[in-house]
Amino acid sequence: MALAMENVMKVYNKGSDQYKLVKMDQSVTKQLTTIEDTLSRFGLLKNEIRVYLYLARAGEKKAGEIAEAIQLHRTETYRILRDLEKKGIVFSIFEKPLKFTAVDLDKAIDLLVDAQKIKIKLLEQEKPSLVELWQSMPMAKAEVAKKELFQMLEGEQQVLMKANELLERSEESFQIYASSDYLSELYYNDFSDKLKAQSSKISLNVVTDDSPKSAYFLGQMKWLASQHGVVAAEDNLPCFMISDNKEVLIAFHERTLEGEDAKKKYRTAAIWTNYAALVNTLQILFLKLQQ
Repeated sequence: MALAMENVMKVYNKGSDQYKLVKMDQSVTKQLTTIEDTLSRFGLLKNEIRVYLYLARAGEKKAGEIAEAIQLHRTETYRILRDLEKKGIVFSIFEKPLKFTAVDLDKAIDLLVDAQKIKIKLLEQEKPSLVELWQSMPMAKAEVAKKELFQMLEGEQQVLMKANELLERSEESFQIYASSDYLSELYYNDFSDKLKAQSSKISLNVVTDDSPKSAYFLGQMKWLASQHGVVAAEDNLPCFMISDNKEVLIAFHERTLEGEDAKKKYRTAAIWTNYAALVNTLQILFLKLQQ
């Protein structure tokens, strides 16, 4: 284990003892997988991640040494190194033979985050002209008929964004059933601030379970004093939100077991719909809970 951690730069060399040791040690494999998954979300490709991580741990290396260590073709390795240079996380050292070095992981993440921010800012700046261009294009005229739709969402951020969208669209009423776990998530996200801001504009009602945890968060959100109800614990009920009796968002926490110690983890998912029958059913359920 210690040897593997000291020589992570050889992890990708399938002929090394370190590679074999790491393959047997699931904890190290998980650590590397976590880092790789994070870097991939910033747009790095699989082989780019392999090259960067090897170089970040091994220090200055020639392209041939990198190619041999992680078993890539030398030409492909050169191309990847140049691409990583453009991203600012790899540098070439001007000496003979030519060598390459990588910035530390914390600096690399900062650079990748900044690059994403720039892309988002550019997209925001281009939005008005793109929308204007789209609206200037001829569109087929058709009667707009209300359709009953479903949308599946996965991931805490996606679910939260949809909840914010639902709240912002509400014109008359907004109802929430949230057990203590969901209530804590709403409290620690900026959703609770938006909920407070909307509470003076629309009819807001929150129902939660009768637990010490819920009591604590309700105490923190004193502005909800006259707008909440408490029921006996309903662990089998998902969190749901109803907007204007027209659309609902139903959120789920799916428990998963990972690792040798079978540690519990949660995967967040949700369903949004304006399907009238389901909206009415949840509306009736909410009123019963409220009573």
